Amino acid sequence: MVKISAVVIAFNEEEFIGRCIESLKEVADEIIVVDSYSTDSTPDICRSLNVKLVQHPFEGYAEQKNFATSLATYPVVLSLDADEALSEELKSSILKVKEDFRYDGYYFNRRNNYCGKWMSHSRLYPDRHLRLFNTARGKWVGPNPHDSFQLNKGCKASWIKGDLLHWNYKSFEEHTDKLNRFSTIAAEEYFKAGRKAGCFTAHFHFAWNFFRSFILSRGFLDGYYGYTYCMITAFGSFLKYAKLRRLWLLKKQSDSRKNNEKGS
Repeated sequence: MVKISAVVIAFNEEEFIGRCIESLKEVADEIIVVDSYSTDSTPDICRSLNVKLVQHPFEGYAEQKNFATSLATYPVVLSLDADEALSEELKSSILKVKEDFRYDGYYFNRRNNYCGKWMSHSRLYPDRHLRLFNTARGKWVGPNPHDSFQLNKGCKASWIKGDLLHWNYKSFEEHTDKLNRFSTIAAEEYFKAGRKAGCFTAHFHFAWNFFRSFILSRGFLDGYYGYTYCMITAFGSFLKYAKLRRLWLLKKQSDSRKNNEKGS
């Protein structure tokens, strides 16, 4: 039987961290929480539950998760965010995998709770993620905030039953606030990478994102909450590319001003 190190990254997650940790106790042989210096009771809750708590400044999602996995005692790691928890069926599946860990990684579905409703469509389900893996077979990659664990070439992964429960957003306000922050981060990452956006890029991504979520992923079957989720998420995509275009326009203005100063 393999042993599993469960790792969790957290920042001001006092509402969720206890539930997350409790769900891991049946399957994990050690639990590590990497906290980005929370200002609420998150560290106190972790200490009360006798997990290994390490405080580390936040350097980015992929970077923080790679740091967390580097602290694991065992090569097999189960990675969760603080606002997630294992369902009973997923716990059973993981315990079975521990008996015969034949793949380099394992995917499972994540079920998202949006404003109090468990979603079944809208690209919020099955929302598959690779969260159980051998750390020697890959690493966390991706531009912030879109991180994912990527297995090395030639490695094999499988899928196991059970849902990873995720308390996504409690309100529409929280959703719009987070998308505003995330769109800024993503735009800055794209700008650093040299990616550009034309006049209609933001509009195209808004339309495509909404069509993909609401029509192709049948978000309409989630009713009012499905429609609202798809619309807000599509607007977040619009913001990302609108902000990216603005960064390039500001750079163009700055470069023009510098050239004028040199010529004068």
